[in-house]
Amino acid sequence: MKESILDVLLYLFEHYFANEDAPKTEGMFASRDGTLTGELLEAGFSRAEIHKALDWLDALAQQRPDPGLARASGPMRVFHESELDKLDVEARGFLLYLEQHGVLDADQRELVLDRAMALDQDELDLDDLKWVVLMVLFNQPGSEAAYAWMETQMYLDEPEPVH
Repeated sequence: MKESILDVLLYLFEHYFANEDAPKTEGMFASRDGTLTGELLEAGFSRAEIHKALDWLDALAQQRPDPGLARASGPMRVFHESELDKLDVEARGFLLYLEQHGVLDADQRELVLDRAMALDQDELDLDDLKWVVLMVLFNQPGSEAAYAWMETQMYLDEPEPVH
């Protein structure tokens, strides 16, 4: 089985983040050789992929936009060639949709793109991008409503309008 960073992240998200009784992410990944790593090894993930996934989460936690700095809506985002290669048209369109409807702000969009590009996959489709968006929103203070809306979208074929 070819495993990826995203596989480990989805496992963590389903078993730890989405569980209301689970500890919050802060401090959860401090020890690379702790209980969590052991559990992931038992679940069948390689040590290398576990460390990459934990590095991915550390980078996400360090890149929280400052909520006090409101960014005015600016010009249209132009995707770099590497982003065009990695994200299919549907994924890029969904990202634009989320920003236009206020689910993501410009800083969060950039964080989603940064974390998507940091995954060890050559291509990301819409479903993969939705998981990245969900993980980013989960990690953003004040994004509870956007997270809840995005969570409902994970299981729909067509996104529902944002009110």
